[in-house]
Amino acid sequence: MEDLELKHLFGGAYAGMRVLVTGHTGFKGSWLCLWLQAMGAKVAGIALSPDTEPSHWNLLALKGIADERIDLRHAEKLYEAVQHHRPQVVFHLAAQPLVRHSYVDPVGTFSTNVIGLVSLYEAIRKISGVLAVVNATTDKVYLEQATTGGYSEEHALGGHDPYSTSKACAELVSESYRRSFFTGTGKVVPRLATARAGNVIGGGDWAADRLVPDLVRAASRGTPLQVRNPDAIRPWQHVLEPLSGYLRLGQALLAGEPAEGPWNFGPAPGATLPVLALVERLREHWPGVSVQVPGVEHLHEAAVLQLDSGKAALGLGWRPVWDADMTITRTMGWYRNFHVHGFVDSRDNLVDYIRHARSSGLEWAA
Repeated sequence: MEDLELKHLFGGAYAGMRVLVTGHTGFKGSWLCLWLQAMGAKVAGIALSPDTEPSHWNLLALKGIADERIDLRHAEKLYEAVQHHRPQVVFHLAAQPLVRHSYVDPVGTFSTNVIGLVSLYEAIRKISGVLAVVNATTDKVYLEQATTGGYSEEHALGGHDPYSTSKACAELVSESYRRSFFTGTGKVVPRLATARAGNVIGGGDWAADRLVPDLVRAASRGTPLQVRNPDAIRPWQHVLEPLSGYLRLGQALLAGEPAEGPWNFGPAPGATLPVLALVERLREHWPGVSVQVPGVEHLHEAAVLQLDSGKAALGLGWRPVWDADMTITRTMGWYRNFHVHGFVDSRDNLVDYIRHARSSGLEWAA
């Protein structure tokens, strides 16, 4: 990455900045740490240990990042870590992120995604110096309803499964803290925003019950891919897309732009596809994978999810960089390189993504 001046991305907002990433050992969190460190940020992470083997975090082997293994629900330990690292910017990604697992462990899902968030906000509230907080939630926070053009930030929050409901609660908790505590004049208070992204794919994800990791496991084992809810429509995007949105949002908060509140970061046009249609396109890059639809799925998941990112386009100058074809090509190329050659090309993916963002005229990449 030496050939790019990464410290100048996002107006140089993160160079030398103390940044805390919760959930840094997870899929999105590990990619975010890679990007932040490349921009010269002083990164600390708070998370549980990776729950998959292999894990993207372990494969990256990033040096110089303070790595704290703390459960968000342990409020005292969390506060001590936040106080010790005294971040200026916080990206909150730690969560129980799986819909189906939330049916198995609803108590753990709500306690992590809601009470854990409250504990983090309390820790931030008790120290000084935090300037900006970005809480990553999900597109699944919206009340399920028919829409024209997808869900916008003005649509009602809701939830059916425990995961979606817990994340809708996290949105309400965030708005409550923003209005009740992170406000005022004559003092430095954190500026807070929430970020709602679509179904994220990309190299380095091995979580259970996610489509791409399931396909990769099936391909490597020579077993059929079990596809549940094949007709469900989802907004698919490469992991770097929402992360560029989070970073642009953090930049705006630091600069005093009107950026507080909720923001959607959805995929490029044409990347909102039925599950089975995405599977067929993924299989083009890994031939020989057979597909099985095991039967009726009894656990409720929304039939259609589509995001309207117009607010981010107008208010932040943000838009997706990679279309569906590039997203799929880069994702499957990452896994093929890893499984065939043992090569982790996350850094190359990041460099190419930034180059494409720059060539498409996005200001944050200039």
